Amino acid sequence: MTGPHVVPLRDDIAALLDKSRRALVGITGPPGAGKTTLARKLHGHFMSRLGGSKVGYLPMDGFHLSDAVLERLGRRNRKGAPDTFDVAGFVATLRRIAEGTDDVYAPDFDHTVGEPVAASICIPSDARLVIVEGNYLAVDDGRWIEVSRLLDRLYYVDADDAVRRERLLARHIRAGKSPTEAQAWVTTVDDANASLIAGTRHHADLIVDGNH
Repeated sequence: MTGPHVVPLRDDIAALLDKSRRALVGITGPPGAGKTTLARKLHGHFMSRLGGSKVGYLPMDGFHLSDAVLERLGRRNRKGAPDTFDVAGFVATLRRIAEGTDDVYAPDFDHTVGEPVAASICIPSDARLVIVEGNYLAVDDGRWIEVSRLLDRLYYVDADDAVRRERLLARHIRAGKSPTEAQAWVTTVDDANASLIAGTRHHADLIVDGNH
């Protein structure tokens, strides 16, 4: 994702920080669109500008249910769908972050083992900006609807389907899937999730081009 797409977001966040003690900024969009890339760019920029303890980062992926739980629930074969996350835990964590009274420890997702790791991220109590990243931040169904209400801004990263699928294939192969398995996962799981997420695009404050 190239610089020109990031500059308007930097300016928007800077203006928000001028008016807020703490701002929660969400970055959403379909799988493979470039959410993590954008989140890291914004995180790095504001870390340099505000200082390390003033910027936090919360990935929704840390709230994946474990593979053991997914197996028990019969959802392992579509890991990444909305009902394969601990949405109640995610919302509760966001509420604590929004309150801003304590350091908040949250889970991250370890892509090397494909599992969440508890309490591996710290959102400092004095953080002025918290970047929240995930597929379903704008979903208006069930407990997910509470997520967007806790965010001060919501950006939607979009990319052409062909670009997203190419990125996803490469990601799944790096994670250990065969090319055939990766293609099947993109077609049956990722595409279904992307279709759901596309229906939330209109909730975003700004749309970001993730093709580059």
